[in-house]
Amino acid sequence: METCVLCLLFLGLCFPLLHGKSVKQFRTWGTTDGSEEWGYVEVRPKAHMFWWLYRSPNRVESGPTPWPTVLWLQGGPGASAVGIGNFQEIGPLDTDLKPRNSTWLQKADLLFVDNPVGAGYSFVEDEAALATTDEHCGIDLTTLLKMLFNGNAGLQKSPLFVVAESYGGKFAVTVGLSIAKAIKAGELNLTLGGIALGDSWISPEDFVLTWGTLLRDVSRLDINGEKKSNSLAQLIKKQLGEGEYTNATSTWAVLEEVIASQSNNVDFYNFLLDNGMDPLGSMAIPSTLSSGKMTMKGYSSYLSSKYTSKVSLDDLMNGVIKQKLKIIPKDMSWGEQYDMVFNAMSGDFMKPRIKEVDELLSMGVNVTIYNGQVDLICATKGTEAWVQKLKWEGLADFNNAIREPLYCGNYEGTKAFAKSYKNLHFYWILEAGHFVPVDQPCVALQMPMLFNSGDPGSTVQSYKTSGPFSLLHSRAPTTCKTLHQINT
Repeated sequence: METCVLCLLFLGLCFPLLHGKSVKQFRTWGTTDGSEEWGYVEVRPKAHMFWWLYRSPNRVESGPTPWPTVLWLQGGPGASAVGIGNFQEIGPLDTDLKPRNSTWLQKADLLFVDNPVGAGYSFVEDEAALATTDEHCGIDLTTLLKMLFNGNAGLQKSPLFVVAESYGGKFAVTVGLSIAKAIKAGELNLTLGGIALGDSWISPEDFVLTWGTLLRDVSRLDINGEKKSNSLAQLIKKQLGEGEYTNATSTWAVLEEVIASQSNNVDFYNFLLDNGMDPLGSMAIPSTLSSGKMTMKGYSSYLSSKYTSKVSLDDLMNGVIKQKLKIIPKDMSWGEQYDMVFNAMSGDFMKPRIKEVDELLSMGVNVTIYNGQVDLICATKGTEAWVQKLKWEGLADFNNAIREPLYCGNYEGTKAFAKSYKNLHFYWILEAGHFVPVDQPCVALQMPMLFNSGDPGSTVQSYKTSGPFSLLHSRAPTTCKTLHQINT
């Protein structure tokens, strides 16, 4: 049962929200047991960002390392973390509102934020209030974090790990830098534990340059399809070099159309599949920027195809969840402003954020990169390519580090590989596409454990649990720890 609580108790986040022509008073809400809190923050005039915090029932207050909080950022730009990340990937419940065995809530508190404003339940009163750059989004997120963390001693005890997927990776690195600057200036009271980039769109150029050859290597394109793809990829490279970012976004859309037609609709989230293999429909490739909303439909459809849910995510978010939350404007539909968000970000969509990763590494921030083996849109070859462009002083030693095979549960085969040097950590996740937590939940479940210890080398040991998942480990154990010992 939910109850409306005093603004002072829940961080003082009461304010009037405008949506359309109606004006309503809203307050921050939460569950009576304090396990959940949610609300809006007006990050700028007429720009309202929605957040939802889950506190883990497994939280340990007196362990050797502080219990972590994971801030989950979705891609798009404009996809909903509160909807997709929460109910389709790592949250405590699935779209049928049944418990998820692989929820990350077992390992960390979870903070879902609908970012940028206009995504999910977040909204703007005026289109002019939409964010237009990754940096703009980073500042908005930092504003929200100031409201949540400053003055809240409980949250301040928990190191924050920003975990991002797809385009969300660009938000993660910009907000990471914004957080670091705010902490240094004494404006934000939190501990930044690290940044995790899951199949992240950090360098679009490097990804599109891999698509043609990769798809020919796996027999999805012939030599003609490869040539057409590579030609458009080279045009994108030229446009980016000349600062024609919006034109590069348009060419990217054309490139995806060409690949779809030449490959008989290969799935951009898993190149081993056809789009037609997804029960809820294929990913719609946008031919114009205005069709960005179609991309999100495909994004969600891929995830929906993984389950036998009786309820669509749209129906869930506009039905029982909206009723539960109570503070969503009545005349607003979840995700209705997505296409506005996508179009507003079109000038930044193809911009690289390698420089920001370099800055984070140079500052000593832990950066974890993980990539699904069969992802196409953010292919592993592209991720490896942009990593090699880093100017970070530890790159050569990282390249020379030993790559360890990793295993999970009772499965005998290799599940992943890992390599680390200082504060850079890379995970190659086998048999996973774009959505690692969905395709490899056992492996993905352990990511917050890495954040908790701050030592990725801890996975290169044997861990045992009594639950359905055992911790990721190497096959040559020297030390055994129980789940209780690790968490406490």
